[in-house]
Amino acid sequence: MGQTTSSPNPMAQDTSSVADSGSSDAATAVATDIGNQVPTFVDLLPEQAKPYWLLVQQYPILEALIIFIIFWASASFIRLYALNLIQKLTSKTNTELDDQIIAELRDPIFNTVLWFGLIVATKSTGYVDGLAAYISPIALSMIVLTWTRAALSVSGKLIVVMSRDDSRFKKMDVRTEPLLIISSKIMLMIMCAYLVLMIWGINPVGLLASAGIVGIAVGFAAKDTLANLFSGVFILADRPYKLGDYVNLDSGERGKVTHIGIRSTRLLTRDDIEVTIPNGVIGNEKIVNENGGSGHSMRIRLDLQCAYEADLEHVEEVLMAMINTHQEIKKYPSPRVRYRGFGDSGINLQLMGWIDEPQDRGRISHMLYKDIHATFRKHNIEIPYPKRELTIVSHAEQGK
Repeated sequence: MGQTTSSPNPMAQDTSSVADSGSSDAATAVATDIGNQVPTFVDLLPEQAKPYWLLVQQYPILEALIIFIIFWASASFIRLYALNLIQKLTSKTNTELDDQIIAELRDPIFNTVLWFGLIVATKSTGYVDGLAAYISPIALSMIVLTWTRAALSVSGKLIVVMSRDDSRFKKMDVRTEPLLIISSKIMLMIMCAYLVLMIWGINPVGLLASAGIVGIAVGFAAKDTLANLFSGVFILADRPYKLGDYVNLDSGERGKVTHIGIRSTRLLTRDDIEVTIPNGVIGNEKIVNENGGSGHSMRIRLDLQCAYEADLEHVEEVLMAMINTHQEIKKYPSPRVRYRGFGDSGINLQLMGWIDEPQDRGRISHMLYKDIHATFRKHNIEIPYPKRELTIVSHAEQGK
């Protein structure tokens, strides 16, 4: 009890015949081969403890339960104490990346030890047929999935750290961050799918042969999803905007780009409302990027009017003196006043100035309008408004 005889390696057969069989024999053969590579629990024990363990092996269910509990206790010890000790050491470093990596590794390490213990417990009891034959591939598949999940999170954090401006590890442009994150996730998921298929004895080459017909059917069924996917790739490659940019769309949305994903782009408006726009939609719209160009600054334009009786030179001097004292208006390029035409009630003009960040446009415009109103009142400059004159003519006057 507790020992299994070695069987021929089924993976030595032609992989194409394994993939075409389509029966449970392939998975069972692979599971048996995997199980033969895993040592029994008695092999892990010291020589002094092996005679005592022979007594436990007389009860296979009890033996499996004890082995599983031992591995569960070992996994809990590693997660609660060993990793905590490592995290205390990494907390003394200047970066938070190592702390985040340790936090992401807690569950994968715990699950790996636990599932490996289940494989060892199953083999040590000698159960290799029936449902027990599927324990090894199931356990290995869960190990691959949990490590893939951790790798997806760690890869994203690593790319973010390497692309941020305030990081001493900066190695890449922040504009390439979304493309690298998406590419790394796709590669990790492909590797995960390949490993899981190999664990279950399925030849991926055989699946690719039939993927053409399935791909056509999926393409018609998920054409909108695929359109968003390809639009997302084109957006990341063409880079009409990047994370942190303020954009305006034809549909009226304006906000800060907070996420560029495979399927959609997210904007955070000035009202702290998140707007999710499919990439297929935003890829076909005209996009006004307020952070585009050579720098982050932008020019604001305030539409004004002054009365026809006003001295235009005086109005311009008053406005320039007022805006030049504003701390959030840049000195270069310098602000200016431009007259734009004759309106119904007064002369149209614009007061223009440059600011550092597009998100401050509304607040600075608000302050400038208040200052303009106070300045015009101080210098007795009339802000015109529509006026109507009514003339009442009596019947007696009409007859004269």
